[in-house]
Amino acid sequence: MARIHLSIIEDEETVRESLADFLGAQADFEILSVSESVEAFLALQGETAPKILLLDINLPGMSGLEGIHLIQKKHPNLDIIMLTSYEEEEHVFEALRRGAVGYLSKRSPLLMVQEAILTVAGGGSFMSPSIARHVVNFFRFRQKVNNPEVELTGRQKEILQGLIDGKSYKMIADTYGITLETVRDHIKKIYKKLQINSRGELVSMLLDKRL
Repeated sequence: MARIHLSIIEDEETVRESLADFLGAQADFEILSVSESVEAFLALQGETAPKILLLDINLPGMSGLEGIHLIQKKHPNLDIIMLTSYEEEEHVFEALRRGAVGYLSKRSPLLMVQEAILTVAGGGSFMSPSIARHVVNFFRFRQKVNNPEVELTGRQKEILQGLIDGKSYKMIADTYGITLETVRDHIKKIYKKLQINSRGELVSMLLDKRL
């Protein structure tokens, strides 16, 4: 069986060295490059293209999310696994939307990283359990919103959209010419209908602006 060619983009030295040392010692893998930034990776020249890329999000210069398009443009057959400390729904879905096929927490054991690479190399996708839970919660939440039994009024949908867009209660009140107390009353009713308790639970809707 041919060895899987890997590349790593990670700016934290300890994480970078840990991944390189462990994965480089596995018979299934061959590490082609280890870079500290997207820019450094894109500047590399080599005849052999990597099969799998472990890509951090929070990088100096261009972020991992911003770099996905350029990376895939240079290496169209490359599969990207995000390896990051960001586990919020908006980061997960933005990475997947841009083309990543896996998403791992940096807290994942090295054996799980190895499993993820083998899974992706075999044509699958992989997420660490904590991130998979976010995905499940996202779809549960969307199901609540799309449930025909949940009837939001036109005004409630407008206010909900304002919350998703990050507007304050005062900004929402000013936008629609209503009082702060009216906004608060609508929000209480929205939360009750959607069976949620806080604005934080609306984060999973950030990538879907259509209610």
